[in-house]
Amino acid sequence: MGARTKARKRAVDILFSSDVVGTPLQEAIAAAEIIASREPDRQVSWSYARDILTGYLESSDVVDEMISSYSRNWSLTRMPAVDRAILRVGAWELLYGSDVPHEVAISEAVALASELSTDESGPFVNGVLASIAAAT
Repeated sequence: MGARTKARKRAVDILFSSDVVGTPLQEAIAAAEIIASREPDRQVSWSYARDILTGYLESSDVVDEMISSYSRNWSLTRMPAVDRAILRVGAWELLYGSDVPHEVAISEAVALASELSTDESGPFVNGVLASIAAAT
């Protein structure tokens, strides 16, 4: 698994746990930063995960609005928390990850959805992110 793939999964894990536990995302990022500093193997992927998380934190209103606009009949609060986290990472990459091709961002998000969520989540994530990509 490549460093960016690990970073995306780490970002999804942190967004998910922050959402479910109710920890402010800034605190979750700070805690993950401490763990990464103690584990050299995590430092390579942590850099990009931190970029995604702090980027999402700074632009969460825009990212969440885009997801809400293109997720027909599914409000953010109605989505499973893991799908919401995956969409946030994927949408952030589409909107702000200038060095990430749209196809890669979508493919990585769909792979995470297929691995971590339900059978229906992959196609759902694909559809939402493809619509966001087409609009940008």
